[in-house]
Amino acid sequence: MFLLAVLQNKRIFAPSNTTTMTEFVKKRVANAKNDILSGLTVALALVPEAVAFAFVAGVDPLVGLYAAFMIGLITSVFGGRPGMISGATGALAVVMVSLVAEGNAMGAPGEELGLYYLFVTVILMGIIQMLAGVLKLGKFVRLIPHPVMMGFVNGLAIVIFLSQLGMFKEFVNGEKVWMQGTELWLMLGLVLLTMAIMWGLPKLKATSKLPEALIGILVVSAIVILGKLDVATVGSFIKDGGGEGLKGGLPQFQFDIFNKVPLNWETFKFIGPYALILAAIGLIESLMTLNLIDELTETRGNSNRECLAQGGANIVTGLFGGMGGCAMIGQSIINIKGGGRTRLSGIVAAVTLLLFILFASGLIEQVPIAALVGVMFMVVIGTFAWSSFRIINRIPLTDAIVLVAVSLLTVFFDLAVAVIAGVIMSALAFAWENAKKIRARKHIKEDGTKVYEIWGPLFFGSIQAFNSKFDVANDPENVEIDFIESRVSDHSALEAIWALVGKYEEAGKKVKIKHLSEECQALMIKASPRLANVIEHDVDDPRYHVMAKVME
Repeated sequence: MFLLAVLQNKRIFAPSNTTTMTEFVKKRVANAKNDILSGLTVALALVPEAVAFAFVAGVDPLVGLYAAFMIGLITSVFGGRPGMISGATGALAVVMVSLVAEGNAMGAPGEELGLYYLFVTVILMGIIQMLAGVLKLGKFVRLIPHPVMMGFVNGLAIVIFLSQLGMFKEFVNGEKVWMQGTELWLMLGLVLLTMAIMWGLPKLKATSKLPEALIGILVVSAIVILGKLDVATVGSFIKDGGGEGLKGGLPQFQFDIFNKVPLNWETFKFIGPYALILAAIGLIESLMTLNLIDELTETRGNSNRECLAQGGANIVTGLFGGMGGCAMIGQSIINIKGGGRTRLSGIVAAVTLLLFILFASGLIEQVPIAALVGVMFMVVIGTFAWSSFRIINRIPLTDAIVLVAVSLLTVFFDLAVAVIAGVIMSALAFAWENAKKIRARKHIKEDGTKVYEIWGPLFFGSIQAFNSKFDVANDPENVEIDFIESRVSDHSALEAIWALVGKYEEAGKKVKIKHLSEECQALMIKASPRLANVIEHDVDDPRYHVMAKVME
């Protein structure tokens, strides 16, 4: 009978399991086309970004391209957010400028010692990021308030927009000047054409599944190549910046790193602060982008896993000659808007980028910069939280100030400074508002005992208001302080209670404390055993047990 039951169960549940597995595979296969096409689009957009950020950091373009490939591949396979794209970023590049310059000054002319110091710093940066993942610090990104998030995306959209304006400059007599005349109008026309294609294609049902960014790049590239138009291309962009071209080989293990850079305390003192700043900026930008992609896809990524993947990717990148990196919000949005949802899209983007470097450098160098600028302008439009203009007058003044401040700080400083400042401002505003909520309802019992019923949170910010509620000198001989509607939140609050009890005892009066949580009782008695006689432990009030469970 048992065997028959098992066979029946297998017969009943097997089709269900098979169906579930089939549906799982079908979903992955069905989106493979979107993932591959979206990955190709991202790969094209990665080229000028990686090259530009390498120039910003003061290193060879291949150092940026190798970083985009290695970090993009590793984080796509092992990261905590499928569909998110990582690579060399401007937020990190601006910090690397002084690192490379100082490193070069330590060596002989032409030795390029700064590049090797950069590699060692990126390795240390990766170790710090992995430690953050091991310690599960990624979860703290959930503490970032929504106004900070909106300010972050607004500021980043402005930064992306401003970075693209540099593409409207050309080299004249060794100096970069703004384009003028026919050249400028041709550039603007191609940019607007790319944007028009990206805006119009989704409205055509027949092409709704095609990545509009890829189509825009291909159409504009065909017009430029077939029309033999004299416009800036990826190839001219690299050469104008001092590079020799996109052609390169596979990344090579940098055996000279530890021969050229001494592993001693002096080196650590030099690279340590840089590594810490780069790790913080990289993690904040990556985890903020992860949150944004979560909202766009209505799914949830794993922040701690992303910390580990980013750290591991940077360690590998430093060992193989890359400049390090983190999540790229612009390319990530291009990927998501193009239909990329799984790890396949990021893998395709990274592998395609490597294939460009190895075999298709000549073709990619012909892609007009105008097409890529048009794509990034559409990313700016899609990234900016336009709703912030609509709600700015409807949200609390402090939230509005935080939103605007984070946007401006992102533009004028960097992402890490903006987010940290925004969180601190929000925390202080929250503390100030809650500090004003402490209340004390007073009444006298039949036996003459004066009762203070405390309402609101008691913490470092509300201590002064809490102390002002009591009249130690004029109170009767017996006083009762009831915390049924209050929450004792920190050590400062405990100190305030101890001090208050001490004042009553010095005045020769008896005080009883009721309805403290069990955790708070234990902390107070541990700090001062004499307080065990002041705290009332046996409470019959049913409200206390309900509140105690809520506070847990």
